Amino acid sequence: MDELIFFINRVLISGTVLGSIYALGAIGVTLIFGILRFAHFAHGDMMTMGGFIAFVLAGLLTAMGIVTPLPMGFVVLPVAMVIAAFLALGIDKGFYAPLRERGAKPVTMLIASIGVTLMIQGLLRLIFGSGTRSFYATESKDIFRIDMSAFGGTRPISITEPQVLMFVVTAALVIALHLFLTRSRLGKAMRAMADNADLAQVSGINTALVVRVTWIIAGSLACVAGVMLALDVALMPDLAFNIVLPIFAAAIVGGLGHAYGAIVGGFLIAFAETLAVFNWTAVLRPLNGLLPEGMALPSNLSLVPTEYKLTVAFVILVVTLLVRPTGIFKGAST
Repeated sequence: MDELIFFINRVLISGTVLGSIYALGAIGVTLIFGILRFAHFAHGDMMTMGGFIAFVLAGLLTAMGIVTPLPMGFVVLPVAMVIAAFLALGIDKGFYAPLRERGAKPVTMLIASIGVTLMIQGLLRLIFGSGTRSFYATESKDIFRIDMSAFGGTRPISITEPQVLMFVVTAALVIALHLFLTRSRLGKAMRAMADNADLAQVSGINTALVVRVTWIIAGSLACVAGVMLALDVALMPDLAFNIVLPIFAAAIVGGLGHAYGAIVGGFLIAFAETLAVFNWTAVLRPLNGLLPEGMALPSNLSLVPTEYKLTVAFVILVVTLLVRPTGIFKGAST
C-alpha cells in the first residue's frame, strides 16, 4: 500500500499540478497561433510577468495588514489577470500589430517574439533583480495529509493548499473557456477565424475584435499559469522560460489552434515527464523476492534523470512532428 501512496504523491498529484500549468500555458499558445498564425515564443515570459504582477499585488495587501484565509497569490489573481491582459494588449499593439499591418511573415513575427522575450526578462531583472522570491515569505503553506492507515498504509497522501486551489481554478477556467467558445457569438467567431481567417473576414466577422479578445484570454491565462507555478515552486525572472518547450510541445501534440487539444496535450506531456523521472524501484521493490538469489532491483530505476526531464517533451514533440504533424485533434499542420 505504501508503494501505491508513494506513486500517488509523486506521479498523480505532481503530474496533475504540472499538467494544469502546461495546459493553461498551451491554451494561450494555441489560440495565438490559431488566430494570428505565428508561434509566440514570449508566452513563457508573459507567464513570469503575471507571476510578478500577482507578487507585487500580494505584497501591497500584506503591507496594508490584510490577512485572508486563502494564499494571497490566489486572492489577488483576478486583478492580476486583468492587468496581465492589458499588458498583453499593449505588447501586441506595440510590437506585433505594426508588423501585421506591413504583412510580416510568420518567421518575422517569431523573431519579434524572441525580442519581446528578452525585453520582458530584462525588465523583470532590472526591477526585481535576479534573485528568487516566494509568496510564502510572510505566510505558511498549508499541507493536507490524508491518513491511509485504515487501508494498511503507513504514510499519508500529501497535497498542499495551493495545489488543491490550482485544480479548482484550472477546472473552472477550462469550463468557462469551453462555454465561451461554444455558446457565445464572439467565441464562435474566434473558432471561425481559426479555421479560415480570410473567409471569416469576408463573412463580416470583426477580426480586429477577435484579435484583441485572443490576447486578453492568452494574457490572463498566462498570468494564472505563472502564479500557479510560482506558488508551487518559487518566483524568479526566468521562471517559465525553461518550460516554453513543454508548453509548445503540448500545443503541437494536442493540435495547434485547438484549445481542447492544448489541454489534453498539456496533461499528456506533464504525465510523460513525471513518469519518466519517477523512481520505479520504489513501486517495484516487492518484486525483489521473486528475483534469483543475488539479484535485486537497482536503487534508481527512473527512465530519465531529473536533470534531463525536458528531453521527454522534446522527444514527444519530434515524434509527433514526424508521425502526426496535425496533432491528436488535427489542428493546423506544423
